[in-house]
Amino acid sequence: MASISYSPNAFTGTSASDLLRSSSNGMSGLPLKTLVKTRFSMPRRNATVTAKLRKVKKREYPWPADPDPNVKGGVLTHLSSFKPLKEKEKPKPVTLDFEKPLVDLEKKIVDVRRMANETGLDFTDQIMSLEKKYQQALKDLYTHLTPIQRVNIARHPNRPTFLDHVFNITDKFVELHGDRSGYDDPAVVTGIGTIDGRSYMFMGHQKGRTTKENIQRNFGMPTPHGYRKALRMMYYADHHGFPIVTFIDTPGAYADLKSEELGQGEAIAHNLRTMFGLKVPIISIVIGEGGSGGALAIGCGNKLLMLENAVFYVASPEASAAILWKSAKAAPQAAERLKITATELSKLQICDGIIPEPLGGAHADPAWTSQQIKAAINEAMDELSAMDTETLLKHRHHKFRKLGGFGFEEVRPVDPKKMVNMKKREDKTVRKREDKTVRRTSNAELEGGAKKLKLKAKESSTKRPELALNDMIKKLRKEVDHEYSEAVKAMGLKDRLEMLRQEVSKVNSKDQLTDPVIMDKIEKLKQEFNQGLAAAPNYTTLKYKLDMLKEFSKAKSLSGAATLKQQVNKKFNEVMARPEINEKLEALKAEVQSSGASAKSLSGAATLKQQLNEKFNEVMARPEINEKLEALEAEVQSSGASSFADLDQGLKEKLLNMKKDIQLEAINALKSSGLDVKIVESNAEDLGEQTSFSDFIDKMDDLDDEIDEKIENVVNSSELKSMIESLKLVMEKAGKQPDAESKIKIDALQQQIKQRLSEAISSSELKEKHEELKAEISEATQSSDGSLQKETKLETKLEEPSFA
Repeated sequence: MASISYSPNAFTGTSASDLLRSSSNGMSGLPLKTLVKTRFSMPRRNATVTAKLRKVKKREYPWPADPDPNVKGGVLTHLSSFKPLKEKEKPKPVTLDFEKPLVDLEKKIVDVRRMANETGLDFTDQIMSLEKKYQQALKDLYTHLTPIQRVNIARHPNRPTFLDHVFNITDKFVELHGDRSGYDDPAVVTGIGTIDGRSYMFMGHQKGRTTKENIQRNFGMPTPHGYRKALRMMYYADHHGFPIVTFIDTPGAYADLKSEELGQGEAIAHNLRTMFGLKVPIISIVIGEGGSGGALAIGCGNKLLMLENAVFYVASPEASAAILWKSAKAAPQAAERLKITATELSKLQICDGIIPEPLGGAHADPAWTSQQIKAAINEAMDELSAMDTETLLKHRHHKFRKLGGFGFEEVRPVDPKKMVNMKKREDKTVRKREDKTVRRTSNAELEGGAKKLKLKAKESSTKRPELALNDMIKKLRKEVDHEYSEAVKAMGLKDRLEMLRQEVSKVNSKDQLTDPVIMDKIEKLKQEFNQGLAAAPNYTTLKYKLDMLKEFSKAKSLSGAATLKQQVNKKFNEVMARPEINEKLEALKAEVQSSGASAKSLSGAATLKQQLNEKFNEVMARPEINEKLEALEAEVQSSGASSFADLDQGLKEKLLNMKKDIQLEAINALKSSGLDVKIVESNAEDLGEQTSFSDFIDKMDDLDDEIDEKIENVVNSSELKSMIESLKLVMEKAGKQPDAESKIKIDALQQQIKQRLSEAISSSELKEKHEELKAEISEATQSSDGSLQKETKLETKLEEPSFA
């Protein structure tokens, strides 16, 4: 081995730094100068040294050789590695499965244009017609998307990413890297930017635009380093007072073994806790798909906005279908049950606003979508900037505490020692849920309730159990509605009904208000429901409850008739209690007394009246009379008639014969007592000609029902419906303070509607019925007045009394 010879004197005059620097060359203790001067004791030989260098790809730095200082976003944007894609790198158009009919139309348009260019013929009309069909088909398709179709749009490979939107909406943007622990996750991008002179801290999930970028960005699935980088920027923004805007677009946090070892759950939990304490406004925007805790780790803000075709879920539809239905093919059903679209989450008050997208999705016009996002950010920030710090924190806290519809009741912590003997606090939320549910009543309970109502009706002839009857009818109506909804679910029409409701709710223009297509869909659904109702599993229960509801409603009408009778008697008593009537009676008594009748004769008249009552009671107490009356009463009740006019001819004849029999028995009993009886015929020939007050009320009710039916037919007509819808549209457009032109339109439409209704009411048939009823009432009134005048003339014959 070669040896090195050196002299000890060579170290004289050397510094310590020279000694230390020499150690880096592997020669410990030898200064560089001495090492150069030393000579090896080995003889010189001709030797060559060869070295093979490994070829390494030259690193492409983002900063160009000649940077443009006037570039949009400022000169520092050259530091970003996110550059516009070259023509070769741009992704090809991707057609989703449900968009294939649109592709066929596009091919037809291209073929017609090529044919026009080749032949030189004019196909302008055909091309315009096809383009019109294409636009209409595109509109129909994207206004009636199913949840799974929106999921596919949110995952579209050409959908604009976080950085696409940021560079479109910001005046200046500088990306910030690193979590200060040695890592920089490319799946999470953070940076500072300005919008209209206002500085923001932006952070969001970044997916790739190509396969190469997706691999580099890990398909937008962050590791713990990405969440810690976002956490560092949150602290930075809170310190400097920058509002935070987060963009969510991830299928979820990266769930590999390494991420779990590095504390994926801890990083997410730390972000959740920190975001609730930040003193700056936070706006979260879901631009694609927001999956589970990976999305929520940067989504705890004061406002959660979603693009129209974005989705936000706890578990993906495919994962949910694999768990619940054991197959990923049930993903469409799972997507519908999960309620993950922007519209459904807005109804649940999870999403605070929906940002519109162009027809075809955000990838159809990324620049327009970015401007809509910019407008939404400015609007939300204007609202949040007006809040002080305490109000801002309470606003964010309350937003998440109220989720679920019931909210949480804040209670003070109680000492565990005092909780031993404390009564358990009643859960109000459970009680509210129980109150809202509709409990089904069994058939036995309904029959028992009907029997109780009948017993109460028999026991209290003067006071009808109207309150109990109304409660039973109200309860039955709720249960019938519930049974109808259950039948809709069992028949599989619930989804179509909900989609039809959404179509009707989305209607905004006049053409759509009177759209016959929607009306045709409603009629078809109604017919299908009526046809398949008999096959529903709860049809027998529904039919039974409907029949019971009809019976109770009928009982209510009969009870109303009895109440009306009481009211008539009350009115008669009030008439008899009038001063002028009392004066006439007193005058009549005075005339009787002045006629020379003694007190003895008056007392005899009273005794005679008592005897007459006793004889009449004896006649009515006879067994054969009672049997006939009970049988006749049973027949009347079974017929269901509420008045004498409603009875058939056979029952009317039986009632008249019964009346004659009772009269004959009473006359025989009076004659047997030695009394001379004179029969006075009434003005009416029989009971059928005596029209009571209740009969007139029934006829008036029938006439009212007929008028209501006429009005309903007119209202349900297509002509009047279109008028009413036009009136609604004009009033909505006019607002609270309509101008002169709008007032004229509104008045004209109202006048037309009133004219149609008046024409229906003033028909010749209804006028004739009204005049007939009016004549009957006036005739009955005159006859009752004449009978009252006859009755006031008292003829007293003590020697030969006459009775009627």
